[in-house]
Amino acid sequence: MTAPESLSLWYAQNLTTNNLQGWIQGNIIPLILLGIAIILLWIGGRGDNAGVARRSVGLLVGLIALGIAVSNTGPEVGRFLASLITG
Repeated sequence: MTAPESLSLWYAQNLTTNNLQGWIQGNIIPLILLGIAIILLWIGGRGDNAGVARRSVGLLVGLIALGIAVSNTGPEVGRFLASLITG
């Protein structure tokens, strides 16, 4: 057994997820959007235009939420929406 003074503590300092976030934003999100676009084109090719429109609206809402989350503007958007109600 060692004395407490001789123990060296190893811990992570200043860890961030900036590199991982950048990689996801630069690589994964465009691939997901490309996949969604291909699926919508495939559905549209079958003649289900109403289905494409319905899914496109859902996609736009999702992209807006993703943009708010990625850009860290959630509080500003919340204040703006509250100002629409309160004046």
